[in-house]
Amino acid sequence: MTRDAGLDALSAFLAGSGADYAAARNTDRGRAAAPTTSALSPFLRRRLLTEEEVARAGLRAFGERGAEKFVSEVFWRSYFKGHLETHPEAWARYRAGRDAARHRLAAEPGLRRTYERAIAGRTGIDGFDDWAAQLVEENWLHNHARMWFASIWIFTLRLPWELGAAFFLRHLLDGDPASNTLSWRWVAGLHTRGKPYLARRANIREFTEGRHDPAGLDEGAASLEEAMPPREGPLAPADPVPAGPVALLLHLDDLNPESLPLGEARVMRVGGLIASADEAADPVRAADAAAMADALARAGAHFGCPAGPVQDGWAGELPVVTPWAPVGPSADALPAGCLRIRRVWDERAWPLSNRGYSRLRSAISKVMAS
Repeated sequence: MTRDAGLDALSAFLAGSGADYAAARNTDRGRAAAPTTSALSPFLRRRLLTEEEVARAGLRAFGERGAEKFVSEVFWRSYFKGHLETHPEAWARYRAGRDAARHRLAAEPGLRRTYERAIAGRTGIDGFDDWAAQLVEENWLHNHARMWFASIWIFTLRLPWELGAAFFLRHLLDGDPASNTLSWRWVAGLHTRGKPYLARRANIREFTEGRHDPAGLDEGAASLEEAMPPREGPLAPADPVPAGPVALLLHLDDLNPESLPLGEARVMRVGGLIASADEAADPVRAADAAAMADALARAGAHFGCPAGPVQDGWAGELPVVTPWAPVGPSADALPAGCLRIRRVWDERAWPLSNRGYSRLRSAISKVMAS
């Protein structure tokens, strides 16, 4: 999990399947086939590649019309981050709901049996069981399959959505607190209230090219409900970057130190803080560790200074600057007193992400203006 690997993957996508992205992206051709999506999300999740450089690369390769769908999908990641920043209660509710659902598993044998069959891929539902196995074995699922899986989990198996979201965070190499939490809420009909995403047999049959044809899905389920949606709050301001010597603290949400807006700061030391999700399985933690090692090596070479894991006293008396950590494990783990800086991309996109996606989508050209 390195930046060089991400750049290679980006180049391969642009030279290959990227030209057919808009037409093919919803089709899941199975584990043995090349993905119809870009498969760049593990690199984007850790910002080994930034959303900006990926979107601009798409525009250069395909032009404005040819890249429109791809760029729009890249912006969904920025939208989810910005929305969770202004609705952090959604993350708190997910964690509380996850913990409550785990207590239910201990107290309700029927629910526990259904859950255990679901995560083991033994429900008997065509497609769903294959996706469960692929998730555990490959730490990856096609985006459309994720939507079908989540919908079947919630509306056909009647399992708590928070347990499904935790299952994804445990195994996905691109498991992102914002995208994962809000996507599950969207499928459940909580993010866009009263409008759930319902997995339909005909849709699955069409977009798996006949490989899967699940019977018995609940295609008429009502959305989940909550008394009140998560409260919206203001976007917290970033800190100004101090001039002069600083220590730079890297975390898993931004491992692109070379492109940080550091102004007149001079980086004298770099520390790396790994805060994987509580649920993360060993392959995800290994990817996190490899990505951090790669970022520290690049940072040390770029700034010409010592770079290594955070230890007591690593920063000395220097002010500590860190790229903004969106709501999630990294933000929770940051030590007090860090100066949090924000990229121009996020400064432009996140304030437009507090409601539905259409507001940000209509402003894509403004966000991408040089």
